[in-house]
Amino acid sequence: MQIELRFFASIREALDLASLSWQTEAASVGALRDELIARGGVWAEALARGRAVRASLDQHMVGDEAALREGAEVAFFPPVTGG
Repeated sequence: MQIELRFFASIREALDLASLSWQTEAASVGALRDELIARGGVWAEALARGRAVRASLDQHMVGDEAALREGAEVAFFPPVTGG
């Protein structure tokens, strides 16, 4: 399926990429993250499982179990703190 990826803050800086159209067979956000990590290099570093990375699906915060669908927008970003 074709989806749109968006990257923010330090993840965007590490990948040097703000958005990307992506073809995937991943069924969930977690499987998609693993697929991107498997690309290696900066992808593996920026999205590593040991790092705090949040995800949204169609602009709603979701966990790894969230199901993907054709045309979905998935965004990855580090947690944000405020004060």
